[in-house]
Amino acid sequence: MNAGKILTELAERRPADKALIFKELSFDYRSVSRMVDRYCHFFNNIGVEKGTKLAIYLPNMPEYIFAYLALFKMGAVAVPLDSRLRLEEVVILLSHAGCEYLLTQPSKHLSVREITALAPGLRDVILTGDTEEKAISLEKHLPATDQVFPVAEISDDDLAAIFYTSGTTGTPKGVMWTYRQLESPCATMNYYHYFIPEDIGLCAVPLSHNGGICAPLLMLEGIPMLLIDRLHPLDLLDGLVKHRITFTFLVPTHFSGLVNLKEFETADLSSLRWISLFGAPGGHELLSRFRKYCPGTLLVAGYGLTESAAPNVLMPLEKVKPGSVGKPVPWVEVRIVDEQGKEVPAGEVGEIIIKGWPITAGYYRQPELTAEVIKDGWLFTGDYGRFDEDGYLFIVGRKKDVIIVGGLNVLATEVEGILRQHPKVKEVAVVGVPDPVRGEAVKAVFVTRDGSEMTEFEVANFCRKHLARYKIPTIVETRPELPKTGTGKIKKEALK
Repeated sequence: MNAGKILTELAERRPADKALIFKELSFDYRSVSRMVDRYCHFFNNIGVEKGTKLAIYLPNMPEYIFAYLALFKMGAVAVPLDSRLRLEEVVILLSHAGCEYLLTQPSKHLSVREITALAPGLRDVILTGDTEEKAISLEKHLPATDQVFPVAEISDDDLAAIFYTSGTTGTPKGVMWTYRQLESPCATMNYYHYFIPEDIGLCAVPLSHNGGICAPLLMLEGIPMLLIDRLHPLDLLDGLVKHRITFTFLVPTHFSGLVNLKEFETADLSSLRWISLFGAPGGHELLSRFRKYCPGTLLVAGYGLTESAAPNVLMPLEKVKPGSVGKPVPWVEVRIVDEQGKEVPAGEVGEIIIKGWPITAGYYRQPELTAEVIKDGWLFTGDYGRFDEDGYLFIVGRKKDVIIVGGLNVLATEVEGILRQHPKVKEVAVVGVPDPVRGEAVKAVFVTRDGSEMTEFEVANFCRKHLARYKIPTIVETRPELPKTGTGKIKKEALK
């Protein structure tokens, strides 16, 4: 995908068409293209060139979109970081990726002096607002020019982005996406005819997420997007109604918060054609309420990993099967295999493996980890599923030690690594348990050194300095001992 070329052509063909909405701001394709060119000139002036790695550590905001598209136009490498990560988490990922630049915003939680000291590979920190700190102010240095920035020569195999899918105390996993893999999400949705000319989408998931990058990618498809930053259910409902949104991607937290609003009962959501959910939508009562007040909207799911430039499996809109995540697109092969890697018949459960051009080349600077999950071109997902007789895929469970909280991945071993640093902790195990609002909740089970109880407040207070909020355990239990196998491994299933 040559994003710069596509955006330039859109600005020429549809200059006045709406492209991006954020709060009271609205940008047409001409203004987006001009802003992206200004970012390109700015980045070029400070030393960014083709192949340079620049991390983006921001909440959802237009600057994030402009930075993404500018880096793609230049042939540089975007390293999107979740804005909820703490300083020590960010530093580890910056160093692992070898980022030379960091784009962020002024924050009481982030000291430029401290971050540059801890990440010596950084050449410059760029701040979106005015600042007294030793950093480059985007507002002061962004050139006011309408000069078009030349589109870089980009090949399909050039590295476009590194997405980090797990934490920092455990092994950071930087999934590499090439410029061709940027085509994958929209190609899947286009194959199943998910869009019509009148569409306008809403993006509420973080732009650092595999689902969030769909916002700038869909803009390149000519689809205008409403971007939401700090999400409150009422803000989401207001955006859906006010802008006559036709589709959106939500995590279970967003969905349940929206549907449980009293105002949801009387809101005019007749424009909303479909909602795609990242994760389980909740219980029967929630789904019944949704269908009662939003009968004309399809609730659909899909499947894929960041490692496969998801989605690769999507629900055909003309035949939705409840409980299924849909059918694979023709350019990927999806199989269900047993423990020996042998394909099992339809109806039987096994591990899901995927093959095709959307599969990542691997984890950045981690060939051993790559070899564990990609074998002969097949991505072993660690997820269990089954196909029915019509070729629809159903997800049964997860093999990996990953907890999905509101659509975001939490690595249990990362949380355990932090909790073991607490002076009272002798042993700890972290597991995911079902949660009606967020899909799963993080549960920590302790054995303490003195036999005293660990409390939710104590755990949250300790973790707050080291972990993003969504990774902090919300359920805490203390036991005299942890259940173990004969070889001394903790039996986590017994703790759920």
